Amino acid sequence: MGCFTFIKVMMILFNLAIFLSGGTLLGVGIWVKVDGESFLNIFGALSSSILQVVNVGYLFIVIGAILLVIGFLGCYGAQKESKCLLMMFFSVVLIIFIAEVAAAVLALVFTGLAETLLTGLVTPLLKEKYGSDDEFTKIWNITMTEGCFKQILEEIRTNAGVAGGVAAGIAALEIAAMAVSMYLYCRLDEK
Repeated sequence: MGCFTFIKVMMILFNLAIFLSGGTLLGVGIWVKVDGESFLNIFGALSSSILQVVNVGYLFIVIGAILLVIGFLGCYGAQKESKCLLMMFFSVVLIIFIAEVAAAVLALVFTGLAETLLTGLVTPLLKEKYGSDDEFTKIWNITMTEGCFKQILEEIRTNAGVAGGVAAGIAALEIAAMAVSMYLYCRLDEK
């Protein structure tokens, strides 16, 4: 088995795993949206409010759909040796990579600003609307069942390193996926 064939098979298997993971996430997201009550019965201790389940459902649907598209483009593009699909795969992964880098830069630059913004905007808003606006009070009460305001800020500071490490790992996988797709794309001319 030559290098091209090995990389092609690995690209197919890797993207097939991504495709299946995306399908699973999409299915779970749809299940949560359609029958959130049974989801709450199974994972009741893990999901404290219906609002959180709704958000998890939408998040799973979006991420699952994106993974389905990426997995399909990579797997089918490598299998059929389609330059168009390989270039589309590269482009989608590149767009996601650029968006992640931009989000990471913004998060790093504005970490201090976020704390100031939370303190400067949320505290006066709480003093003004908490107790007088029923909807605001309800949303804030749901938020506070995750802890107090200082705990939220502490969690953000504590988990920033973990989130950065996970993001770096994902970025490395995306760079590898783009490199492999470009390798296959360029080698198709030689065949």
